[in-house]
Amino acid sequence: MSAPLLADIRGSVLSLTLNRAAKRNALNTELIDLLHQELERADLDAEVRVVILRGAGKDFCAGADLEELLASAGRGLAENEASALRLGDLFTRLRELPKPVVAVVHGRALAGGAGLATACDLIVAGAGSQFGYPEIQRGFAPAMVTALLRRVVGEKVALDLLLTGRVLSADEACAVGLVTRVVPDEDLDREAQTVSAALAELSQSALGLTKRLYHQLDGMSLAEGIALGARVNAVARGTPDFRDAISQFLKP
Repeated sequence: MSAPLLADIRGSVLSLTLNRAAKRNALNTELIDLLHQELERADLDAEVRVVILRGAGKDFCAGADLEELLASAGRGLAENEASALRLGDLFTRLRELPKPVVAVVHGRALAGGAGLATACDLIVAGAGSQFGYPEIQRGFAPAMVTALLRRVVGEKVALDLLLTGRVLSADEACAVGLVTRVVPDEDLDREAQTVSAALAELSQSALGLTKRLYHQLDGMSLAEGIALGARVNAVARGTPDFRDAISQFLKP
């Protein structure tokens, strides 16, 4: 039986592939736990500078494993909340990882699968890919994904997607700000390599500080955000990457 998550390091890029193609890479407990483990590894491994997340088979990820989800219907509230938080913590962990995470999406990214992509820093999508939060059509509430989507596309667009469950094309998803860039399906792997290679060449300390600052700004006033930015600016000035880069730039 094949592993539900494949991990491959090439140079400084860690590629994680959801490998439940027969289930459209649906997220079950085992796969979620493995993703947590690999992100912990990426955090601790100084050689890893960029993480890529993709899916095997025809789709990126169809969301939660419906068989596992249905089996949970008879369990208690506390147990189900703990199970849901395990996925929610994965979204948080993707945002808190001090290294850029790029979702490479082909086929469908739906429900929790769309949430997984949304939690990544960048989304490179194939032109034929689709994004949506159709939980409402299955009598289910789109829960943890709401906190992500609302921040990314704004209140009205997010509420439209959540209440109707309608599915967006890659171009539509890009137009509302959900997707970073769209490329022809046949160019998806090449674009992912180009993006990850460019990120890997940048200063790790600058990337980490920028990503952390960006997410910490959630809920802050403008004055609070400026003050936090000033603090990050001061920290960045003391990093070896900054000193080396500026010294090289100023050389005659």
